Amino acid sequence: MPIPAAPAGPMLPPGTYDGQVALVTGGGTGLGKAIAVEFARLGASVAVASRSEEHRAAGVAAIEAVGGKAMGVELDVREPESVAGAFDAIEVAFGTVTVLVNNAAANFPVAAADLSPNGWRAVERIVLDGTFFCSKELHRRLTEAGLPGSIVNIVSTAAQSGGPGMAHSAAAKAGVVSLTKTLAVEWAPDGVRVNAIAPGLFPHDDMPEAIRAVRDENLDATRQPAGRAGQPRELGWAATYLCSAYASFITGHVLVVDGGNWLRRDFAMPPFTPIKEQLSQ
Repeated sequence: MPIPAAPAGPMLPPGTYDGQVALVTGGGTGLGKAIAVEFARLGASVAVASRSEEHRAAGVAAIEAVGGKAMGVELDVREPESVAGAFDAIEVAFGTVTVLVNNAAANFPVAAADLSPNGWRAVERIVLDGTFFCSKELHRRLTEAGLPGSIVNIVSTAAQSGGPGMAHSAAAKAGVVSLTKTLAVEWAPDGVRVNAIAPGLFPHDDMPEAIRAVRDENLDATRQPAGRAGQPRELGWAATYLCSAYASFITGHVLVVDGGNWLRRDFAMPPFTPIKEQLSQ
């Protein structure tokens, strides 16, 4: 599949998000930063949330580089008090948040038998608890203000297929998929849409070293039906579409953006290698 040309402008009409405020958790690095930049291109004031001051600054700088308006906000998605404080700070600076991208995550490859209780909790609390706490806070504020809004949760195809070596992340993301569908039904009468995106392989500069170590960049493209990996901006385009008025009748949907990779089936499957052997290579 062809690689899309670098955009000269935003994918949607200019000004699609004028007057709106978007919060992107984990928006200072990797795919979160790419998503934040695309919302800024379309006119949104973007809050880049992270526990790391360095990451927040990187996200703000990327947005300002395309002429966007941004602020960094300290946020630990695991703690409801931190979530409420971050929303307060954003409201003071920009106004009410109307778009939320739950992108903050944690992950590291490990065989399930070797996964510690603390390792399990670390991933589950950020991915599942954090998504719920942030979503609930957004919903509360929107309903109090009488405003519509949109949430996009970043999940994984492993939520549907399972993820050897990623039991903690796959299980937490599966929980987020179920949460997405549940909240979509509960909150539709309030005008709050809830969708999810399941990215495929999107290499980026901020990919954790533990994940990078088990990837083979020379072979990754040949392993994809599309013949290539994803471009981070393609994920940003998907997020900005799902949160826009152009998707106003879409809620509870999980959009897979992976070039067809999760559907791949071969007549002759390659030899099976146990996950512990893969991780030790």
